[in-house]
Parts: sequence; C-alpha cells; structure tokens
Amino acid sequence: MLVAPASADVIARLAQGRADDLLSALSLASESPLAIAPAMNNKMWSNQATMANLEVLRSRGVQVLGPASGDQACGEQGEGRLLEPMDIVAEMNRLLVPKKLQGKRVLITAGPTFEPIDPVRFIGNRSSGKMGFAVAQAAVEAGAEVTLIAGPVHLATPTGVNRIDVETAQVMYENVMAKVGESDIFISCAAVADYRPVEWVKNKIKKTDQNTLSIELEPTLDIVADVARQEDKPFVVGFAAETQDVTAYAQEKLQRKGLDMIAANQVGNGLGFAVDQNALAVFWPNGNHTLELASKAQLARDLMTLIIEQYDAKNTTKTA
Repeated sequence: MLVAPASADVIARLAQGRADDLLSALSLASESPLAIAPAMNNKMWSNQATMANLEVLRSRGVQVLGPASGDQACGEQGEGRLLEPMDIVAEMNRLLVPKKLQGKRVLITAGPTFEPIDPVRFIGNRSSGKMGFAVAQAAVEAGAEVTLIAGPVHLATPTGVNRIDVETAQVMYENVMAKVGESDIFISCAAVADYRPVEWVKNKIKKTDQNTLSIELEPTLDIVADVARQEDKPFVVGFAAETQDVTAYAQEKLQRKGLDMIAANQVGNGLGFAVDQNALAVFWPNGNHTLELASKAQLARDLMTLIIEQYDAKNTTKTA
C-alpha cells in the first residue's frame, strides 16, 4: 500500500494510529506492507515533530520513499519535494518481492525451542521469532504455499500461512521431517536448542543447601543438516546467529552442513534478538551479499528475493 503524497498531517495521523478518515482507517486495517512518499514544505520536513513521527513509522516497518530536494510550490527550496512518479515506481519495485514462487511450497521454522528440565524450568534462548515470521510473510507475498513450524512465541500468524506450533527441538524435528519431502524450499530460521537435558525430572527440583546443581545434557538432532543430507533435498537455507567472527562461522557452517545458502547476523548487546530491525550477511557456495540494517519485514523481503534468485539459478543449472 502506497500513500503518495504523504503530507506532514498524514504522517502524524499514521504515527498516532488514527482511523477517523478513509485513508488512515485503510492504513490501520490493511495487512499489506505500507510505504509513504512525503511531500511538504522544507521547514515542516525538518521539524522535530515530523522526524519523530517518521521514526515511529520506520520502527513499524513503514518504508519512506524520498523526499526529493529542490523548488517547492510555496516558493522555497529544500528537502520535501515529492519524488517524481517514475522514481516512486522504481523504489516500489525495489521493495517488492518478485512473484516467482507461484505453485512452490516453502517450509519455514521460526522462534526458539524450550527443552524441559522439570515441570517448571527449561533451557531456552532469546529468539522472538520475528525474523522467521517476517520470512513467512515474504514467501506468501512471493506467491508460495507456506508452512510455518513455530516454537513458543506470541506472534500473530501471517495471513495465508499454515502454522504448526511446537515446543521442543525433537517435536520440531519430527514435524519438519514429515513436511520437508513435499517442499521446494526449506528455510531454517528457528533458534533450535543445541542441547537438552538427558533426563526430565518429573517433579520440580527443590532448592537445597548445596552450592551447585549439575544437569547432564545431550545433543539435539540437527534439523537443517539432516534435511540437507537427504538425497532429494529441497533448496536449503540456514541461519547463523553469532556473537563474533560472523563471516567465518557462517561460511564454515554453510560448507559443513551442505547448505545452499546461509543468512548470518550478529547478536547480543541489543542486536538480533527481540528487536524490530536487523542486518544480514548472506552467503552461498559461489557468492555473498550484505543486507543492510532495515526493518525485519523489509529485510525478509530482500532475503526472499536473494533466495528466489539462487533457487532459480540452481534449478536452471540442473536442467541445463
């Protein structure tokens, strides 16, 4: 959905979530991605109130196209001009995911897994699931039939997505293996636990006078590696969340697990988990691409465009 021109008043109304006219009501009710093309006097554009409203909208994933700089209708000059129509079209084309997955099935995992210690406690991680859900939305926008296997998160299911809720790595593994044979693309976005307790304690572990508590752990099954090992495997995309040496770890994981593509990002200190923006370094066997910091919604669309390009390239090579 594009709002052009978007005046300072319209931008303020959208930031406030108003719904007392047709435009603001449609913008609030629509599930489609939203873009705005600002147009206003240069003093209004630079006003702190407008800048604050734009920051609110950007944090919600709204794309801001322009403005341009130059002569204005009021006789002044400066930033605030509406972009030229063809420039707006070019920007919209850049933002949209190509509709090239019609008739394709995409299987996606998202969120954390919880590995129970006792009925009260578990081993988990900080994944919010936001990136995986955004990727599912982008796949739908590209025309795919999407199944999303989600760990324990509190997120609304994207429209048109078939969602399966799981909690543990084992149950996620079982659901992936049940569905992956009918999938063209598998995107392993979930932050799956690497280890789980060897034994689950039936009753709550009580606090004692002992200074330490030992819990023996065992590895969980490696979902993305097992999918990549299948003889008739789909196009396999992995994720890597790292606190250091992101490029080196991602490239090693890509090769070791036999993936077609991997998307890596830095986490920790406010990066990656539980935030609405992210950046990705994407690698495949013969190339790489950096996706700069953006809303997770737009980042997912940009990543899906890369996935489509590499998926098409691989299948073209197969049939050549």
